[in-house]
This record gives sequence, structure tokens and C-alpha cells, in this order.
Amino acid sequence: MTLEELRNFFGNDRVAMNFGCEIIEADNMHSVVSIDIDERHYNGNNCVQGGVMFTLADFACAVAANADEIAFVSADGNISFLSAGTGKKLIAEAKVIRRGKTLVFCEAMLTDENGKKIAKASFTMCRVK
Repeated sequence: MTLEELRNFFGNDRVAMNFGCEIIEADNMHSVVSIDIDERHYNGNNCVQGGVMFTLADFACAVAANADEIAFVSADGNISFLSAGTGKKLIAEAKVIRRGKTLVFCEAMLTDENGKKIAKASFTMCRVK
């Protein structure tokens, strides 16, 4: 899919769109997505809530996995939080590690707008029919 086609396709992802996720670049082996952080994303400690970071990482992997026009959804996901998210923007860069017929394995690194590493995630995406 082209970048515009991916943006249109994922425009129906209500959770990602409500969080403010944006596709910056993508192809069938990687993606870069971002989110501008505002008050709705913070937890009680004034840090970005972990579920927001998980959603961003999941979204980045989904964009990369679905870029070849075959529908994939997350079957498994794991995230390690490396640092508190306190910046104004989070960026997730996802890379496809292996693409099979029914499974796609992806990794994502989340950074803030200054390049500080915030979280590392891995997802197994499963083909849906």
C-alpha cells in the first residue's frame, strides 16, 4: 500500500486515531508513527501512561505488517519500559524481523522528540482472513 492508502486504511482504527497516532512513513518492512502528547495521555505521576506507549508500539507494528495489503492483527505483544515518557512527542519505529505466510514478527523502539529511548516492544502479528 502507498503511504496515503495506509493512512486511509488505519483511519478506521478508532483507538489509535483517538490517541492521536499519526503515520509518518511506512513500507512492508518498517514504519514510523508518532503521537503528540497532551494531558489525556498522562498517568497520575505526570508521565505518559504505559498503555498509551503500548498502543503506539502496537500501531507501529500493525502498520508495517499490513503494508503489503494482507490483513494482520496482534497475536502477542511485549513491552519493556526503559524510561519515563515526559516529552511532548513519542515516536515509534517498527521493523519487520520476519515475514511469514501467517505470522509477522516485529520490533518497535519508542523514543521522545529528543531521541531518548523510552520503550522497546516486540509483537507477533497473525494473518486474518
